[in-house]
Amino acid sequence: KFFFPALPPLLFPTYFHCHTFYIAYTKKYWMDLAWMLTFYIRFFYTYGSLLETKTLNSLIPLHRMLESSWFVWVSQMNHIPMDIDYDKNLDWMSTQLQATCNVEQSLFNDWFTGHLNFQIEH
Repeated sequence: KFFFPALPPLLFPTYFHCHTFYIAYTKKYWMDLAWMLTFYIRFFYTYGSLLETKTLNSLIPLHRMLESSWFVWVSQMNHIPMDIDYDKNLDWMSTQLQATCNVEQSLFNDWFTGHLNFQIEH
């Protein structure tokens, strides 16, 4: 009941985004951390003269929330498990083909998913 309103919007901002910075800091990947920080430097340099700081600081989480919801919808519509029985002992390829599906092709669906609606071929 609460999965789609709560978790997809928070997946990228909280887990992927913050966790990436956390790992780079704790593992002392200073070069990677510096490259990640250049995004914010470029972002504030480019849009700082156009928008207020408060607006700029709210745009990044808003963008991450929209991106996160899109990612969850696109990835989950193709990875809904089909009829999988662990006792069948099928080879890897057969199991993968049973656990994924293509989504109906349409102009919007092709554009929205970046052609990832052809999950079996992907």
